[in-house]
Amino acid sequence: MKFSPTSLPEVVLVEPDVYRDDRGFLLETYHAEKYRAGGIDCVFVQDNHSRSVRGTLRGLHAQWQRPQGKLLRVIHGEIFDVAVDIRRGSPTFGKWAGEVLSSANRRQMFVPGGFAHGFLVTSETAEILYKCSDFYAPAEERGVLWNDPKVGIEWPLDGIAPQLHPRDAAFPALDRAPEKDLPVFAP
Repeated sequence: MKFSPTSLPEVVLVEPDVYRDDRGFLLETYHAEKYRAGGIDCVFVQDNHSRSVRGTLRGLHAQWQRPQGKLLRVIHGEIFDVAVDIRRGSPTFGKWAGEVLSSANRRQMFVPGGFAHGFLVTSETAEILYKCSDFYAPAEERGVLWNDPKVGIEWPLDGIAPQLHPRDAAFPALDRAPEKDLPVFAP
């Protein structure tokens, strides 16, 4: 199993060992001790399953007061997965990291609490499974505008307009988010 930091050191790309034979394959999708040794020391309390069609862009979501760490993987299709550092005082505040996750590459991405998260579906459909380190709290949910020009995410839209939830389209740019709502960087 390989754990690699992305351009944001706390955001980790996981490449599991895949054991194949003529019957199919087997891989561990989570092993607490191995993930802890790889830098992902979270207690996960909730699992989610999402299905979306091509062009769906979900995010950028965060829970301000009860941050959620997320460990994502795709079981069908492909997505472009993104994390944005929204922690006040962080040396990487406003920076983003993005990775292609697919059922073919079997990669996972860990997005720690304090980061906004979103993804774009690049295949006809995609199904995503993710573990969360805190429960979903609708009253705590905030977000950052998916196309904030100061963040500058390079979404692979290939000329299509993304399908957005009205809430996601209405999120503020990061520099307009109320400071009191942003998590604080704790080195």
